[in-house]
Amino acid sequence: MTIHRDPALASALADARDLPDGPDRLLALERLAERADAAGDLRSALDARFALVEAYLLHGERWRLVEPVRRCRAAADYRPELLTDDEGRLLLRLQRYAVEALLGTPRVGLDQTRSLLDDLAHRVGADGPDAPTVAELRCRIADHLGDEPTARHWYQRWAGTVGGPSGGCPGCAPARRAELLAGWGEWRAALAELTEPTGDAVDCTDQPERALVAGLLPELRVGEPERAAVAHVRAYRRHRRERTAFPYLAAHLRFCALGGHLERGLAILAEQLPRLDRPTDDLAAMEFAAAGALVCAVAVEAGLGVRTVPRPAYGGRPATDLDVATLGALLLAIANELAGSFDARNGTGHHSGRMAAWLAERPTAAAVPLPAADAEPAADAEPAAEDARELATLSIDMITAALDRRGDRYVVDEGATVVGRWGAVTIQFRRAGERGEVLHARAMAARRLPATRRAEAYAFCNAWNHDRLLPKAYAHDLGEELVLAGDVATDLAHGVAPEQLTVLVDAAIATGVAYAEAVAALP
Repeated sequence: MTIHRDPALASALADARDLPDGPDRLLALERLAERADAAGDLRSALDARFALVEAYLLHGERWRLVEPVRRCRAAADYRPELLTDDEGRLLLRLQRYAVEALLGTPRVGLDQTRSLLDDLAHRVGADGPDAPTVAELRCRIADHLGDEPTARHWYQRWAGTVGGPSGGCPGCAPARRAELLAGWGEWRAALAELTEPTGDAVDCTDQPERALVAGLLPELRVGEPERAAVAHVRAYRRHRRERTAFPYLAAHLRFCALGGHLERGLAILAEQLPRLDRPTDDLAAMEFAAAGALVCAVAVEAGLGVRTVPRPAYGGRPATDLDVATLGALLLAIANELAGSFDARNGTGHHSGRMAAWLAERPTAAAVPLPAADAEPAADAEPAAEDARELATLSIDMITAALDRRGDRYVVDEGATVVGRWGAVTIQFRRAGERGEVLHARAMAARRLPATRRAEAYAFCNAWNHDRLLPKAYAHDLGEELVLAGDVATDLAHGVAPEQLTVLVDAAIATGVAYAEAVAALP
């Protein structure tokens, strides 16, 4: 059957992709999908919705995926020939993302999510490679609703399995299971899950820090505060700077409150409070606010209630200094409001009860010393203040020192190129120029495209370069396939200060990760 394609709609889609990131692009794509529906151009409608999903993911708005994913699925069911094999696999993965959106925000309907999950279960089958993915999703949704017996039932089907192509990062699966077990009070079982060997964890760039965070509270509960202290310091060194690590900050704050490290907890809260204005999702915001309120409550009881914490300006809100008691009340109100929103959607009181239980916790033992070099957040391997702004000639050691301060893993090859992997991107840092005065960062997306999609790859790179300064995107032709890469080059002929280099490295990694995620979201 011939697939009808309206040339005017295809041209309009190209124009919409060329718009700068923001509401105008989203609105143009939404209207284009509706126009394609009205014209009966299923292929253009599908392309527009794939582009919408890509834009939503880029902006951290996973909760908006449900409707475009549902419409893509309906179109593909009506005309299976619309999807290539790659698009079919992508749509399964996006369907999982849409189901997971329920866990992060109350703005997604429960019935919608259940329908998408039931559909996913039907497609992958009871014995297919993605059956463990369905078991995991059913387990996590039941736990989210407070239905522990059902969650435990599905946990048994999920535990010890490896998810299929749409199952998410297998290296993080033990941490996801440990988080569930810890929520059920199964402290030793959670720690045992984290010690299970998995070959996939080596390739996971979130590890070992995510596993370290998952074990923080269990280690405190089983009487191993020294191990928890070391894990906290190591993981926070990385999580303090990464935007995507916001969901882990609640565990760091709870460790500080329950482990007796109140000064450090208040310092972390002051450092991370601005991120609460732009959270990754509502669940992370609720848990951060509740954990921060716990730190404040325990600090007030310890006589630290008159300390002040700066709250920066945001939107129309002016900057102000809040004493610990006032900040705690503010955070508690935020946590309660979000918990109430989840419970109203879910028809339970689970999250309100869970946050109340967090606030009722108190330290059970005396604090143990943190590793001396990292006793305060500001001391996490940072250069001395007087040296941080002193100019020096760019060197490989300076680049690796900046990565060490972030807590990243990397290797230095024989050509003096520093190579690391962050999610779906591999980034190379090297010195370029006649005197090695140029910091050159090259980001290469893990996903490759077949050479037959050369025109699409060029269009994607052109659109990226039109909208963004960094990285400079291009497609590298290997014959059978295309590598989508991006470059960032900074001339440092007059020298660079460690503090400045850290900013440049942070920017290269952040933009490289965003670029690779956009490549991964391509149809």
